[in-house]
Amino acid sequence: MLRHYRNSYGLEIPPEAQIGKGLYLGHAFNITINPNVVIGENCNIHKGVVIGQENRGSRKGAPTIGNKVWIGINSAIVGRINIGDDVLIAPNSYVNCNVPSHSIVFGNPCIIKHSDNATEGYINNIYEEDTSIH
Repeated sequence: MLRHYRNSYGLEIPPEAQIGKGLYLGHAFNITINPNVVIGENCNIHKGVVIGQENRGSRKGAPTIGNKVWIGINSAIVGRINIGDDVLIAPNSYVNCNVPSHSIVFGNPCIIKHSDNATEGYINNIYEEDTSIH
């Protein structure tokens, strides 16, 4: 199945990647995710996104991405960095630094702006566990 999606859609999402519930792939073409990446719950990833590793230096390794993160078209997130919860990464951004929760990130190099409820109205396919007793 992974081979079919890779060949048909350019999706490179290895089974070793740790991805939480509620993942949404918007315009799911040409998305590359490193096998060592950790992605939280209710994250949205769009066309052309690369989430990869750096091979040397202080950021050698792969990113850890929190919950409710929206990653815009053609963005690149690289290196052993932490992306907090409720973060919106604007299209065409290059992110190689830590990003605190409740932030909007844009540009190259990345510019970080605090924003309460940064992803409000952006996250699709929100997974919420049913904890009611039947």
